[in-house]
Amino acid sequence: MKLAIFGLTVSSSWGNGHATLWRGLIRALAADGHEVLFYERDVPWYAGHRDLTELPGATLVIYRDWQDIAARAADFLDADALFVTSYCPDAVAASRLAAERGRGLRVFYDLDTPVTLGRLAADEEVDYLPPEGLGGFDLVLSYTGGSALDALERELGARRAVPLYGHVDPDVHRPVERQAMFGGDLSYLGTFAEDRQALVERLFLGPARRRPDMRFVLGGSGYPQDFPWTDNIWFMRHVAPPDHPAFFCSSRATLNVTRRDMAAMGWCPSGRLFEAAACGVPILSDRWPGLEAFFTPDEDILLVSQPEHVLAALDRDDAELRRIAARARERTLAEHSSAERARELVALLETAREYA
Repeated sequence: MKLAIFGLTVSSSWGNGHATLWRGLIRALAADGHEVLFYERDVPWYAGHRDLTELPGATLVIYRDWQDIAARAADFLDADALFVTSYCPDAVAASRLAAERGRGLRVFYDLDTPVTLGRLAADEEVDYLPPEGLGGFDLVLSYTGGSALDALERELGARRAVPLYGHVDPDVHRPVERQAMFGGDLSYLGTFAEDRQALVERLFLGPARRRPDMRFVLGGSGYPQDFPWTDNIWFMRHVAPPDHPAFFCSSRATLNVTRRDMAAMGWCPSGRLFEAAACGVPILSDRWPGLEAFFTPDEDILLVSQPEHVLAALDRDDAELRRIAARARERTLAEHSSAERARELVALLETAREYA
């Protein structure tokens, strides 16, 4: 198939989770012989933090503005499937172009479904949604499963909403040697977000305050000056994707904290969760509905809700932690790789084409 995507960004991983997911998925699709084009508007924020300029086996088109790309959109319109994603700055215009002139399947991929539905519930504008909703698409993909799928159909008119969950490229995220600069007892990798700050304070800062003899490592952008640091927390403002494996593998365990809307809706595993698992590091995570469909608590992953839970997990012996991490890695490689998601996507597109 020829797949054309109007998305937020694939060229910059700074402060967003879209880029790494698209890189893994596109690489897997290209390896299976599919042609992929990714269209990205050249916005200053990502241009200043660009860590990829070429897509091996695919085509990256970075354009100045909509007028610039609309005049040369023949390749997009000729694709077998035309994708528009959440947070794409030209999502509405691209959706309209696909509907009016595209010859292939029209697909909307919401990688931020809890945010989308939360803003709709609050009567806020969602600028990446067409004013008429999602009824004009042949297929709506959602990063979130469960009740979110019903909501996309009921509230936004999606004809068919199905999940396409996060994933990991195991050629990129894999066990590597520890690096002293990332070394610690517990790591946390995530951008600052107000809606998960309370959990970060409870599950990361709380244990750090109680165990000054331990080293805690935090990586991510956007943290304010008044963040309540402690002397045993080491901070990296940005950990580039090539350094993620070393970051994860250099700690005895890593923490996953889910954003409030994602946790409330459930069925929304973050890409970081699969990245850490593929790197073979033990994962401590908050609980959310549907988590058991991806990992088995106490076997593949350790669930924590209080500082004492975190410290009890860190007090387990290394052999036990390694066994838990090995089971999570085995399951991730079998069920949650980018190659597996690419196969799921192609199957969904083939089914949608039969009914289009």
